[in-house]
Amino acid sequence: MANHLAAENSPYLLQHAENPVDWYPWGPEALELARSQDKPIFLSIGYSACHWCHVMAHESFENEAIARLLNEHFISIKVDREERPDLDQIYMEAVQRMSGHGGWPLSAFLSPNLEPFFGGTYWPAAARGGLPGFADVLRAVAEAWNRRRTELTQQGRQMAQLLREDALGATVALSNHAGQASSATELDDQPLLIAEAALLRSFDRRFGGFGAAPKFPPASSLRLLLRRWGRTHSEELLHPVRVTLDRMAQGGMYDQLGGGFHRYSVDAQWLVPHFEKMLYDNALLADCYLEGWQVTGDPEYARVVRETLDYVLRDMRDGEGGFHSAEDADSEGEEGVFYVWSAAEIREILGADRAAAFGYSYGVSERGNFEGRNVLNRPQTLADAARTLDRKAEDLASELEQDRRRLLAARDRRVRPGRDDKVLVSWNGLMIEALAHAGAVLGVPSYLDAAADAANFLLTRLRAADGRLQHYWRGGRAAGSGYLDDYAGLANALVTLYEARFEERWLDAAAALADEILRRFADPDQGGFFFAEANGDLLARKKDFFDSPMPSGSGLATMVLLRLGRLAGRKDYLSAAERSLTAARGTMERAPTGAGTLLLALDMYLGPAPEIVILGGDDRDGTSVVLAALARRFLPNKVVAYRDPATPSAHTAGLLSGIFAGKAPLPPGPTVYICRDFACQAPVSGKDAALRILDSALPSPERGRGAGGAAG
Repeated sequence: MANHLAAENSPYLLQHAENPVDWYPWGPEALELARSQDKPIFLSIGYSACHWCHVMAHESFENEAIARLLNEHFISIKVDREERPDLDQIYMEAVQRMSGHGGWPLSAFLSPNLEPFFGGTYWPAAARGGLPGFADVLRAVAEAWNRRRTELTQQGRQMAQLLREDALGATVALSNHAGQASSATELDDQPLLIAEAALLRSFDRRFGGFGAAPKFPPASSLRLLLRRWGRTHSEELLHPVRVTLDRMAQGGMYDQLGGGFHRYSVDAQWLVPHFEKMLYDNALLADCYLEGWQVTGDPEYARVVRETLDYVLRDMRDGEGGFHSAEDADSEGEEGVFYVWSAAEIREILGADRAAAFGYSYGVSERGNFEGRNVLNRPQTLADAARTLDRKAEDLASELEQDRRRLLAARDRRVRPGRDDKVLVSWNGLMIEALAHAGAVLGVPSYLDAAADAANFLLTRLRAADGRLQHYWRGGRAAGSGYLDDYAGLANALVTLYEARFEERWLDAAAALADEILRRFADPDQGGFFFAEANGDLLARKKDFFDSPMPSGSGLATMVLLRLGRLAGRKDYLSAAERSLTAARGTMERAPTGAGTLLLALDMYLGPAPEIVILGGDDRDGTSVVLAALARRFLPNKVVAYRDPATPSAHTAGLLSGIFAGKAPLPPGPTVYICRDFACQAPVSGKDAALRILDSALPSPERGRGAGGAAG
């Protein structure tokens, strides 16, 4: 018999709808039931692609005896962390404070007042491997609630107070911390220098990445090092980026057949992944590899970008135009079984001779590297493999490409992992930005078309009756109020889409979202941005300075306000961005590796950050060459405005009226203005002159560490 989750829309909640546990979704009915029955709440938070969530479900939530314990002593509430990231934020922090670690599934016990008094993550059904059994945990909590309730409620009250104090006082406390080293009200490059030093210290020189296993893809850290390299051209800063990009792409965390990245590597060498695939990881890594290509010109990086985005368009695109959230790690009840191969399977498909060359190139052995089977990886370069196999590199490359296609076709006949088909606005914003950026840089119109289709879908189908942005869409239904990262992630994507296609409607839509960010999420007292709008069922209204797997909403909001502020001359946007960076300064100095998105915004704020204005001319081919050349250059902090005087714009008095004011096309065109802080150099005209002046806009050591102003 189905429980109270049967009417929900979340794939994760629906996975639990037939459990014998009497699950409720988070909402007034469950919360009032806990109060009226004076029972503690067991809160379980997870997501559909989470392997250990599935394990705990099978071991415990499908267990009749454990279900009886939960149903007798608790009100059990199941939450999809992707539907309610605000709840996940609060109770994850509580569990981390109580247990010293966090993760999913998140398991927390709350008083009827929603105050957490005990928690953990995964517990096996019975004691195992040093972990207590979940049944024993439930009995102990139930007994404590009956015999020592005052003590538990006091613990919960104290934890709730800590969470509220952290949310209300974080800015002041962190600013005071920053003030020990430098003025918290004066923004400079000190946090960037601290982050740079921390990343170089923790860099794994053998395998790339930072720190020890497990290793998560460090997209924001790599992008930050590329920006630091842009200021100094120091090989010391570029080397960690190249090693990490190379090793991730060669390892098993990258899907060598289908493209795209798995969630993380369980080992230090990026070999064996945790097999789920998340939309946001693939968006962030595609953008990261694209910047790597802009800096180095390495064709392998462009290949990874194309294969990753092609995977998303092939396997993750919704029929309405948006993108699904994730693919599971598990299929047929086993983790990774969809992706791994035995040597015999490969011989059967390719034949013995081709299988031998493929196996050497992709690390295949009879013994296997994952539970007796093989995660495909590239343990040596193509050139090294060709030498060992006594083959021409180009011949081997062609053969391996054919073999990959044959194996992919065979793999596609297997039972696919489950897919979470929610369309989340924030995650889609990241993918739209990656597609638009790659479409412009690599010259792939289909990526731009896909980005525009998704943006149109989000802007038209994920709006509430009052016009506010909604959080997600599934099965023809939009739901949930948008969070800060929904507004900011989509707004950034729209600015990037404008700079790829120069359709000013995208900027108008981005500015409308930015206005909503200031109205709904800005903290007028201490600066910065709250993650969620005020909500009566939240213990605390928090700011997310730290990146989780997702970029922080505060970092995304600060970035888009800087970009739009400079394009539109909006001083209110620039002031709000500056206040956000000032509020987060202590976080950036104290924990730089966790605040990557804010550090990227700080790098833009400090500049140099050119404002590039281009007017088309009679030489249309020359204009196209200049725009394409500009897209290919690594100028991460630029903003670009373009108009074709031959095509009168409907926006001549609109958002960009200021940046185009007083700028006239000069024959033969295109005409290029390079500006900084709204002051422009003399314009140049003609393709060759335009290309030369764009070279002058490239970052260089001479144009300074920490130079810049409020305009970025």
